[in-house]
Amino acid sequence: MPAPFNLKLTADFFDAAGKPKYQDIGLSVLSAAPHIRQSPFAVHSPEISPEQLAGANGVIVLTPKVTAKSVSSAKDLLAIGRFGVGYDSVDVPACTAADVAVFITSGAVDRPVAEAAVGWMIALTHHMRTKDRLVRTGEWEVRSRFMGSELRDRTLGVIGLGGIARHLIKLLENWGMKPPLAFDPFIDDAGAAKAGARKVSLDELLRESDFVSIHCPLTEQTRGLIGPAQLALMKPGAYLLNTARGGLVDEDALYAALKSNRIAGAALDCFAQEPVTSPSRFADLDNVLLAPHCIAWTHELFRDIGRTACQGMIDLSLGQKPRGLVNPDVLAKPSFQEKWQRLCPR
Repeated sequence: MPAPFNLKLTADFFDAAGKPKYQDIGLSVLSAAPHIRQSPFAVHSPEISPEQLAGANGVIVLTPKVTAKSVSSAKDLLAIGRFGVGYDSVDVPACTAADVAVFITSGAVDRPVAEAAVGWMIALTHHMRTKDRLVRTGEWEVRSRFMGSELRDRTLGVIGLGGIARHLIKLLENWGMKPPLAFDPFIDDAGAAKAGARKVSLDELLRESDFVSIHCPLTEQTRGLIGPAQLALMKPGAYLLNTARGGLVDEDALYAALKSNRIAGAALDCFAQEPVTSPSRFADLDNVLLAPHCIAWTHELFRDIGRTACQGMIDLSLGQKPRGLVNPDVLAKPSFQEKWQRLCPR
């Protein structure tokens, strides 16, 4: 029997009464690992405190930040598992310094995010938001002002050619679109071709695409990736979709481009400052679709993310490398290996 492994979940998975907010977050995977002892944090806070990590060997994190202070006394903490694929809310270098592995749920989000992006593409080009309003406000006779366009013969450009973008390309294979374009410095021409796309520069992608869909992580290198100069390259009839992170796009520049109809429209699931607790300025624009960083949230998504996160913790508890490790260099540290062996003897 493996050594007991104390797994904690951040409190935002549960309501005020301690009941799960979501139908299924994959905890059933733990039934096959009775040595995993699962419990929630007592309270929710925007940043995990050192006290909350006391006694935890692993933590699955939904929304709170993990900072250097969070892991400042994490002598028994082996891993942080992000419930999703973004990890800009985690101070990864601080975790590495504290001998804490960080992993994400690679693959679990690919299909639902890609599916949501397709839905947004159709909603934007068919003016679904506006047409819905016409009926609600009795403006039937002005419908001819809002002719839409099909995806057929249009070009998709993806920024970042990871799992989500690959699924998006796959989903659109039979829609009669032109060959997709991809910008990703970490993928070569052959890798892009294998994914069904042609690798191009960012400028070329912006000039040629009818849909620019962002699927890259937020890092210091990608922050502000889409600014005034990049928006100026886009076609007047093009649409920008951001299901990744708000900081990737200069929101002032995007607002100006949308308000002046410099580009046709946008769909935004994420914002530079979250949560958005007062009406967004983008809400004043008819050519924008908005979501509170949950456009891809489905029961299947949360189930699959949870299963992947729990399996990562099980793997660590059994002395195995988890999938989606963000800081693999931590494995090379003797101090981490000593902690791993102490907590999970093998």
